[in-house]
Amino acid sequence: MFDKLSVKDLQVAGKRVLVRVDFNVPVEDGKITDNTRIVRALPTLRYVLDEGGSLVVMSHLGRPGGLRSDEFSLKPVSQELSKLLGRDVIMAPDCTGEEVERICAALKPGDVVLLENLRFHEGEKANDPAFAAQLAKLGDEYVNDAFGACHRAHASVQGITAFHTGAMGLLVQKELEYFGKALSAPRKPFVAIVGGAKVHDKLPVLENLFDRVDTFLIGGGMCYTFLKAKGIEVGSSKLDEDNLEMAASTLRKAEKAGVEVRLPFDHVIADRFAADANIKTVEGAIPEGWIGLDIGPKTAEDFARLARSAGTLVWNGPLGVFEMEPFSKGSRLVAQAVSDCPGTSIIGGGDTASMIRANGLERKMSHISTGGGASLELLQGKTLPGVAAISDRH
Repeated sequence: MFDKLSVKDLQVAGKRVLVRVDFNVPVEDGKITDNTRIVRALPTLRYVLDEGGSLVVMSHLGRPGGLRSDEFSLKPVSQELSKLLGRDVIMAPDCTGEEVERICAALKPGDVVLLENLRFHEGEKANDPAFAAQLAKLGDEYVNDAFGACHRAHASVQGITAFHTGAMGLLVQKELEYFGKALSAPRKPFVAIVGGAKVHDKLPVLENLFDRVDTFLIGGGMCYTFLKAKGIEVGSSKLDEDNLEMAASTLRKAEKAGVEVRLPFDHVIADRFAADANIKTVEGAIPEGWIGLDIGPKTAEDFARLARSAGTLVWNGPLGVFEMEPFSKGSRLVAQAVSDCPGTSIIGGGDTASMIRANGLERKMSHISTGGGASLELLQGKTLPGVAAISDRH
């Protein structure tokens, strides 16, 4: 489905290899609180070094809005990367300019330089060809291993491929293999768990997967819009009035396509959005003044049973407000069942990945995506600009 050039197709010995990674990691008081994204990029970086190349590593961090700021500097990342690679990492003062060009020109095989935050320059998000050309000058080959940024048409992701043949890194390759197989040749039964709050983001996912998926399990904040569309009262739960008719239409299309859509039939509800609110479990309609904040125990058991039997399972979006303990049980029970699923389980990044990690189940999943937004767009059937820009394998 994605027959693209890989880093392993390049001759990197003696070359400076520009690698776009996604090192957009959480940093608090100059300390990285979760290094997962750095760790996931290591196979590509090590491959280039082992093959006798040098590395010019580039990434963004946060949203500095085109302005330099210590808060968004990649310095803490360079220290973490140095520790993980077991070698010195040169921290560049910027990502373009004469001094940076000098540093990169002097690299020898085995050397690593990390460029400063790409988003300190407006040209990155604007996909400015002049900025892309300046980045391209810093290396001989270009590799995109930033799956989490592949849905962005930015200079370091898309624009730079006007100046270099683009190849995918090993992480991007792995992501595309998992999603490609699920979308083109899934093992049956194919179960998709769709949660989270934003109905308008998820409706295109449902519609794109109708001809592939056997069963949709819908939870999270979005389920109340679907329940309301079926005429079931949802009290003061999160409701997307603008998409009510679209939700009703999606349910009709699913029925026509012979796809089963299962919605929660019991709910954990609260009288306000707080962990210490009054909480109870109800079946059917949610009373006025009460908010649905998690799927109920019977729904969780039903979803878990279906998840355990899946040949292919894709999960995008938690099933309740898992950050608050009283509303985390539904997601946790289903996550446990997914970890027992004999088929291929793909977790679509973002909050879902955080919830899986919080429950210590990451090693039991076939694949946890590093890109919430990118994986969502793939599931919606969209072409990712960063993937389209990678050269096809001829």
